Amino acid sequence: MVEKEKSYLEEEEKFFEHYCIKVDPQQIALRIDKFLIDRLPHVTRNKIQLAIKNKLIQVNQKPTKPCYKVKPNDEIKVVLPKALQAIEVFPENIPLAIVYEDESLLVVDKPAGMVVHPAYQNWTGTLLNALAYHFQPLPTLENNENRPGLVHRIDKGTSGLLVVAKTEESITALAKQFYDHSIKRVYYALVWGTPAKEAGTIDVNIGRSPKDRRVMVAFPAGKTGKKAITHYKVIKKFQYVSLVQCKLETGRTHQIRAHMQYIGHPLFNDARYGGDQILRGPRFSKYKAFIGNCFKYMPRQALHAQSLGFVHPATQQPVYFESELPHDFKTVLEKWGRYAHTH
Repeated sequence: MVEKEKSYLEEEEKFFEHYCIKVDPQQIALRIDKFLIDRLPHVTRNKIQLAIKNKLIQVNQKPTKPCYKVKPNDEIKVVLPKALQAIEVFPENIPLAIVYEDESLLVVDKPAGMVVHPAYQNWTGTLLNALAYHFQPLPTLENNENRPGLVHRIDKGTSGLLVVAKTEESITALAKQFYDHSIKRVYYALVWGTPAKEAGTIDVNIGRSPKDRRVMVAFPAGKTGKKAITHYKVIKKFQYVSLVQCKLETGRTHQIRAHMQYIGHPLFNDARYGGDQILRGPRFSKYKAFIGNCFKYMPRQALHAQSLGFVHPATQQPVYFESELPHDFKTVLEKWGRYAHTH
């Protein structure tokens, strides 16, 4: 019996399939790759072997080997990258800021305002449309599927670094690192106020709001939602706002935005989580005008994916990339610096 599992990597669940297979009591001994080919839709033997190599296939809660023969009542768990191109993507000549590129992958510095992949109301102008244009054709490697591959995403209004796989080998190896939470991701956020503890860990489940599916909310009791862990540190205080560094241990949708709202410090100008209101400071008209000017200059949540670290799938060496704060973010910080200095 094959059951599709819900991914606990909610941010990446659009890109990976999780399966749980309970082997029949009458099953004869059969190599695991042959067994899975007959039970998983549109999956090649090579893809299964790559998943086994990267320990993405477990039998009875332990990584398996290619030569393993399934036995009656075995429980098999499988994590596979989805087909890299589930929908037709039209190539578009959109400039890309490429931080790094080789035959296996590339790292892109996404601008705020760009959607990562086509979806409802955003079929064009996305990062994937740009990738389809700039990387045609891709290297003719076996089972490459001729498309760049997304292994994670960041929100439309968030700027910063994304890694993109160019081969099936890369997407499988990177999937394993996301699955293990070994990818190192650091974000910079401008938040309202200053947390009572200037460094700490937010370990609170989050899930979709029953009132609005577009919003993620905290479930501190831990019985609802999915496990989410954010480590934060205040970098600089500007009287009524603070620059905060956030390190992700898990990768949930809107994790930093929801967690910072939960502790009472929503991201500056984050309309979905209440940060587009004046939450700290006086009610004087000059202050309101100052905040309005900041909002106008940075019309999105103040969140930037500043650094990204992982083990390179081909070289097996750790790699690390950084991105400077974009101009709108820097300018708003400068405005707050001047305000804090003069008030």
